[in-house]
Amino acid sequence: MTKNEKATIFRAEQSPLKVTLLVFSGASIMCVACAVDPLRAANRIAGETLFDFKLVSVTGEAPVTTCGLPVAVSGRFDATEPTDVLVVVAGFGTQNYATSALLAGLRRAARAARACGGVEAGTWLVARAGLLEGRSATTHWEDMEDFSSAFPGVDVRPDRYIIDGRVFTTGGASPTLDLMLHLIRTRLGMAVALDVASAFIYDQARVATDAQPLVSLGRLDGYDPRLAQAIRLMEAHVDQPLTIEAIAKRAGVTARTLESIFRKSIGETPGAYYLRLRLGAARRLVVDTRVAMADIAGRTGFSSAAAFSRAFSRAFGEAPVRLRRG
Repeated sequence: MTKNEKATIFRAEQSPLKVTLLVFSGASIMCVACAVDPLRAANRIAGETLFDFKLVSVTGEAPVTTCGLPVAVSGRFDATEPTDVLVVVAGFGTQNYATSALLAGLRRAARAARACGGVEAGTWLVARAGLLEGRSATTHWEDMEDFSSAFPGVDVRPDRYIIDGRVFTTGGASPTLDLMLHLIRTRLGMAVALDVASAFIYDQARVATDAQPLVSLGRLDGYDPRLAQAIRLMEAHVDQPLTIEAIAKRAGVTARTLESIFRKSIGETPGAYYLRLRLGAARRLVVDTRVAMADIAGRTGFSSAAAFSRAFSRAFGEAPVRLRRG
């Protein structure tokens, strides 16, 4: 059991669990699928409805995911309707949905439910409703710093998913699948959980407390641990970049060997990859936040806003200020 999990919904039970998934436009279709499809698969494998789930939206209309696909819902979110579990699934634009009425509805539904939680940016709405105060939580790694600043009363961690008492949070699609497999395993047993994972040909090689990677390496870890270690060092030092020589030394190779590894595996030098990694992080901050350009420069390891703007313009063809305006 994870931190403060106690005996909430994560325990051996055969009685059906009623799950309400509140989905917002701007959510990732991957997050929606990873939240709901393992429950469907568990029902099929068990041969009975042990997860009685339904999808709803604030308006009752189909929310549109980031890829443009709408999600069919059964109706409007009703905070007075009984449910065992409330799952808030959201992505871009959560600030547009955080009305006083919605937050009051979330609080009311959460008080009556056995558990509630946020998937990816759904964590923001759960936090704005006051449901994470004094608890541990996680969100997508892109939002971690801003989330920590916005909610100082929350113990924000980079874990894949966190269960703290009656409240759970996940960092994204894959961690949500991990969480749902954990729910299935604790309620229905390992055999059912393995059958569900096998249905998706999913190899759960991580645990809840593993940190979310800035760069998802997939199976690269198994092919060249030195490359994986170097990339992990780079992503851990975006704000204060290490020299390539320092990275090579920590990876146990020479700088020349590290360059050879990068050219063979990725097709570019370690320095070029590191700069692209930092600029990618900067571009996300430019496009998705209102953080000042000077602060973005500092967060991504540039000595000044001017140096950042020049590097950004070379990489993306326009200055960061112009991209944000556009």
